[in-house]
Amino acid sequence: MTETKKISRRELVKQGGLALSVLALPFPLTAFSNFNDMTDNKNFDVIIVGGSYAGLSAAMALGRALRNVLIIDSGLPCNRQTPHSHNFITQDGEKPSVIAEKAKKEVLKYDTVKFLTDLAVSGTKTDKGFEIVTQSGKLFSAKKLIFATGLKDKMLKIDGFSECWGITVIHCPYCHGYEVKHQKTGILANGYAAFHLARLIRNWTKDLTVFTNGKSELTQEQSDEIKRHNISIVEKEISSLKHKNGVVEEIIFSDNSTFELEAIYSRPPFEQHCKIPELLGCELTEQGLIKVDAFQKTTVDNIFACGDSTNPVRAVSYAVSTGNNTGVFLNNAMTEEDFLE
Repeated sequence: MTETKKISRRELVKQGGLALSVLALPFPLTAFSNFNDMTDNKNFDVIIVGGSYAGLSAAMALGRALRNVLIIDSGLPCNRQTPHSHNFITQDGEKPSVIAEKAKKEVLKYDTVKFLTDLAVSGTKTDKGFEIVTQSGKLFSAKKLIFATGLKDKMLKIDGFSECWGITVIHCPYCHGYEVKHQKTGILANGYAAFHLARLIRNWTKDLTVFTNGKSELTQEQSDEIKRHNISIVEKEISSLKHKNGVVEEIIFSDNSTFELEAIYSRPPFEQHCKIPELLGCELTEQGLIKVDAFQKTTVDNIFACGDSTNPVRAVSYAVSTGNNTGVFLNNAMTEEDFLE
């Protein structure tokens, strides 16, 4: 008898789902529409700068509305180091890159949507709309723009921090907290941010320590409240994080003392991943996010924005939601304009 290899239920579901998804495609994968510089038109109804979750979601709504759309994406999403995405129904536990690639294939089934792997480097307002120039020197024009370019996290100047970022140095308990529940956990923050995280993360683990990386900026009341819940506050300066392939093992302080732990929450500062919206006149909020109204319109006519670049809620599900809404809102605006011509 040949020994049958056991397969987990999760793996069975995953393999079965992949097989079914291939069978369900209306045409082969080779039909997906990457931009062809030799044959494709360079004038579009809409250019979407940023082709991750929000941008792809907006493109799907617009593609289904028969709009000619170009997505320009450089291939550097902020969560590229994160091993798994969570809290997104139907995709819980999947790799972010797998979700994005599946989304791209689905979106590019719509023949009015094109995808260009390149970096948008400048934008100009014209009489007919906008022009976007890419790093490779290509120039495209469109009546409308959507920026779904996300945010760039500024890594703390602590050796090992960037290597662990998104793996065991994490920013969101709703995205990653379940996977490190009840583990020995640190909060790398100071002031109100540390107080806020201490209150929040205690829901997932009681084995908590706050690391302020220098003199505490917590108020006395905040410190007392944190300590009342048996959460220690360590004010030593941090030199590095000891880790193996991004899996943190201990904090090493500047005095060479160490502290073992399994996960760290941190919310480093960020900046806009793309400067073009600002250069075109789009206002930013005090937090550094692109200012949009309830319809995802920026402060510049005919420019929309969605995803992480517009809101502090940084989750795949949120990006997809705002992207879809943006595509719908923009198409509604265009149909009204077309009807009045």
